[in-house]
Amino acid sequence: MDRFEIAAALQEIGLLLRISGKDQYRSQAYTRAAQAVSAVDGDFAALVRQKRLTDIKGIGQSLAGVIEELHSTGRSSLLDSLRSELPRGVLELSKIPGLTVTRIQALNQALGISSISDLKAALEAGKLRDIPGFGAKTEEALREQISRYDNRDDRILLSAALKIGERVIDYMRTLDEIVSIDLAGSIRRWKETVAVIRVTAGVSKSPQRALRHFLQYPPIIEVISKERNASTVTLSDGVKVSFSAASSNDYWNLLHHETGSRAHLEGLETIGKQKGIQLTSAKLKALKSRRSLSVSGEEDIYRHLDLQYVPPELREGDGEIAAARAGKIPSDLIVLDDIKGMVHCHTTFSDGRHSIEEMARASESMGMEYLTISDHSPTASYAGGLTLDRLKRQWEEISRVQEKVSIRLLRATESDILRDGALDYPDNILEKFDLIIASIHNRYKLDEDQMTKRVITALRNPLFKVWGHPLGRLLQRRPPISCRMEEILDVAGQSAAAIEISGSPHRLDLEPRWIKEARKRSIKFVISTDAHSVSELENLKFGIGIARRGGVRRREVLNTLGPAAFQRSVSSKA
Repeated sequence: MDRFEIAAALQEIGLLLRISGKDQYRSQAYTRAAQAVSAVDGDFAALVRQKRLTDIKGIGQSLAGVIEELHSTGRSSLLDSLRSELPRGVLELSKIPGLTVTRIQALNQALGISSISDLKAALEAGKLRDIPGFGAKTEEALREQISRYDNRDDRILLSAALKIGERVIDYMRTLDEIVSIDLAGSIRRWKETVAVIRVTAGVSKSPQRALRHFLQYPPIIEVISKERNASTVTLSDGVKVSFSAASSNDYWNLLHHETGSRAHLEGLETIGKQKGIQLTSAKLKALKSRRSLSVSGEEDIYRHLDLQYVPPELREGDGEIAAARAGKIPSDLIVLDDIKGMVHCHTTFSDGRHSIEEMARASESMGMEYLTISDHSPTASYAGGLTLDRLKRQWEEISRVQEKVSIRLLRATESDILRDGALDYPDNILEKFDLIIASIHNRYKLDEDQMTKRVITALRNPLFKVWGHPLGRLLQRRPPISCRMEEILDVAGQSAAAIEISGSPHRLDLEPRWIKEARKRSIKFVISTDAHSVSELENLKFGIGIARRGGVRRREVLNTLGPAAFQRSVSSKA
């Protein structure tokens, strides 16, 4: 087995261990190992031969033994054992809440049910009530759960989709014919959540061969659809992946077609018809002559339509085509290299996992000129909020580390916005910070009037400088706070406060529609990481993505400024 096949087997072992109710820690270990193995760079077979699998993070001696067995024999005694112990179809049927292993076994033995479609047919025929342990109430409960499953939201976080998509790309690059390969769709538009991971490839020879190679990707458990050069599949973790291939000459048309939202593409098609141009996923053609138009990049597609180039993040059918026709797409949309300072970072003084020095050196290695140490204030006791004595020790540590690093360290806080709109810490302490990020961390269920008043009161405090993760949402877990956002933005526009665009992949807050409204009011932004570890400094790219979706320009972001200018712009004395 190669590393992709091994990763698929480890993933299945992890799932079967979880379903069987055996050691859940072991189940998680196998799932993490599957991700680690699929992400290995270089000669994986050499790692096996040299007995160096334990060099991979998360792989111990026991897991190394399983991997060696899979690599050398193509089988795993542990996987064979789990498959024999558990009933047929257990991976699929266990997705329905209420179907335990015992119940799935009973369905197997009594009616040969091994899939959700089998279960639906049996329910329609009223066959389940004759099985011991199943009755009319159980049938009704299962119908309800199947209905919920059929109507479930299969979207996953952008960060998770990126990781899965990158593993698919790593696998596809093992085919020599691949010339170009990219993630498209919602991922390329940096949408907060993703339903289908879209991968496009340009090949030197046969798109059909590329498709055949894709369909051999080990984690695939179901082929949903298949066309000549494209297919949509389901992976073992339930994620859907769409793969499309084209000859390298036609690649830019394919990538463009697979990237744009439906509304954006339909808008372009309308313009194309007016100009006698046909847009397809394969080619751009002049309708009268059916002659293929030359396309050496996506910019050429818009040029043929007499439009300004529209970056992927703006292709949502939300006025960008009219802007492109009028030449009003900004040429200076924010990019990663524009950022000079890392804002909103936590350390071990509150709920971070790395020290001030570790965070400073990591930020410095990324080319940053300054770092704000923004640990929590006292009210956030659950997150190790800093009391005054601990705050004093933190400032002493910042001074000590500053002598060892060249990056400028700024004393900041993520101050709670209290219920009445006051900021945590007394004013005489707040005045000593270089930056105050003020955020809501509790009482999320205040009604619209109460929450609006709470935020406006805070914004009117002259010490308030940055509104942190403004609407407090946690994607797929907690909705935004209830408030009159336009009223709040009107007040923010009259103040000196900036608004944070959080790069935390669980937040991505502020959402693009409100970013656009803030821009209308000339409100400035900071793009942050909300990093609680060195690795989370990489969250910056997600903040950039969501900012670009809102049309944010370089000059509208405060942390594109150098250290002195940034400090002046956010100083509590300004």
